[in-house]
Amino acid sequence: MACGCWVLQECADDRFPYRLQIVRDQGPPLVLRTQDRWPGAGKNIFCLREKEPPAAGGVLREIERVPIVALHERGRRISVVLDRKRYKRCDFLFLSKTYKHRPGEAYEQIFWMTQKSLQQHRPSIKLSLRRGSQGFTVRISSDERYPWRFPQAQIERGRLPVGDYALVNGTDILAVVERKTFDNLLGDFGVMPVLHQRMAELTTYEYHALIIESPYADFLNPKKVRFYTPAFCAQAIAELYALHPRLHLVFCTNRKIANEWTRHYFDAVWRWWQERNNEARPLEGFLSREQGGTVGENR
Repeated sequence: MACGCWVLQECADDRFPYRLQIVRDQGPPLVLRTQDRWPGAGKNIFCLREKEPPAAGGVLREIERVPIVALHERGRRISVVLDRKRYKRCDFLFLSKTYKHRPGEAYEQIFWMTQKSLQQHRPSIKLSLRRGSQGFTVRISSDERYPWRFPQAQIERGRLPVGDYALVNGTDILAVVERKTFDNLLGDFGVMPVLHQRMAELTTYEYHALIIESPYADFLNPKKVRFYTPAFCAQAIAELYALHPRLHLVFCTNRKIANEWTRHYFDAVWRWWQERNNEARPLEGFLSREQGGTVGENR
């Protein structure tokens, strides 16, 4: 299913002869001036953000119009997947550079790169989210008798609407995790309607997870499941996936691994929340349709 439209136009500009519009179903489009139609093998294309719509006659013709099947923003990058067999995956990298002789002033650099160029250049290994975020706060449900530990995080105890651990910012819940031991989940299999109710509420949060302190293989071991057959356990777990397609269900080896997974998950969500709220994002501030960013204008 398409989530937007990719429109490439030829312009009367010798330096930046192409105008690329990435039109989202919701929100204003991203409009860039580019130096080529698509990055060549092993090459990146330098782009400029369009600040003003082209003058009358500035757009010569429309070259292509392709549905967008995926549009994903992560930090300073935007990934786009087009609905076609070839030349369908690409990234846009947004950088902020400081002027050499003007301290405190910065300018934007935008690079358009493809899957092949990323593979060939193989830049130094980096994650999308920046490191070094400030400590976060974890609220542990007051019902937890032997809670997990979160070193370097601020801990508070209190009630949670769902789940056992939550990443919070003041009164806002940013992420929530429900913890299950092997015996906990086996016991919940006996009241599946109640478990489904809890999972339905858990998945209302964008960032959530159901963490099992046991590997999936244990639920297929007849010596461990006792009251149930391995086939029944497999069907019950499959039912959770099928009836809650948004559910993030994670099987960990033991309590320690489950604790570690959740700590890193909360840290990553916190860093992403900081980037989204404390820094300018590539998909914010683009020209609106009323300002001249409409698809196929001046065709």
